Amino acid sequence: MALGRIPQSSYYDSRNRPGAALYRARQPYLIKNAVTGVCIIGFVAAVFTYTIKAIGQDDFADIPMPDAPAAPGHAPHMSTVKSAGSAK
Repeated sequence: MALGRIPQSSYYDSRNRPGAALYRARQPYLIKNAVTGVCIIGFVAAVFTYTIKAIGQDDFADIPMPDAPAAPGHAPHMSTVKSAGSAK
């Protein structure tokens, strides 16, 4: 069994840079992927724009604002008895 360099079966070279074979393998998909990316970004931008415009049309002027409470409310059924652990 000879010891030597293991044959490289990757699209990347020894410095982990893409080789020419990788560029050739990706070339048929370049235009399709670019068009798909542009469509996805366009859809996201359209949904964002629609949402911002829909929210911007809300008018809350017709909703009456409640008056501020005069005194802080008291919670019902509050016990004034201290627990056994806190008594000393």
